Order: sequence, then structure tokens, then C-alpha cells
Amino acid sequence: MGDLTANFSRHEFACKCGCGANHIDPALVDILQQIREAVGRGLIVESGVRCFEHNLKVGGKPNSAHMRGKAADIVCHGSRLRYQLVSLSLQAGIPRIGIGKTFVHLDIDDSLTPEVIWLY
Repeated sequence: MGDLTANFSRHEFACKCGCGANHIDPALVDILQQIREAVGRGLIVESGVRCFEHNLKVGGKPNSAHMRGKAADIVCHGSRLRYQLVSLSLQAGIPRIGIGKTFVHLDIDDSLTPEVIWLY
């Protein structure tokens, strides 16, 4: 049981440095819940909200959507799940997607360039 949606809790999106930052955008969480239901299994949030210091430490961009609570990196170790995440995210209207070897970055930050997919 989640405290944000049926399956997601605020603590999953909190900054990993332990500072307590957890201002994740509810619209993003709602989309992630829809994607989770379509995939039919749990999704693991590798990175959600980041404070400025933690974003620097992990090599995040200076204007990262993570710092505004508008992005989440979802753990992904297989090509089938990667395809599902990208396909479902596009269907749900996610305008910014980053594809890494072990995660997919999903981003709804409208202050950044829309309709982009990049590789890490």
C-alpha cells in the first residue's frame, strides 16, 4: 500500500542523501501508477527527488528535473521492461525520457525541452 497512490509511497521518491526532500510531483506519480498497472508488476524508483547537494554528488545536470520533483529514474535491467517503460511513457504523455543501461528516466518538467529521448 502506498500513501501517494495504490502502490507508491512518498519515501520511495525522497532524496537518497537523507536530507528529507520529498516534494515529488503528484502528476508524475499518477502516471507512474498507470504505467505500473499496465506493466503488471512493481517498479523500483532508483532516484526521485534530489536536493542540490545530492544532485551534484551524483553528477546530475545543474538544472535537473529531479531537484523540482518532476523526474524519476526507474530501475530497468531487461530489454523487454525497457521497451514497455518507454512505450507506455510515450502513450501517457511523458515528454522527456532518458535511457540508461540499468534505468529509465521519466520526466514531466515543462521548463525543459520537450519531446526528447536521450541515452546515458
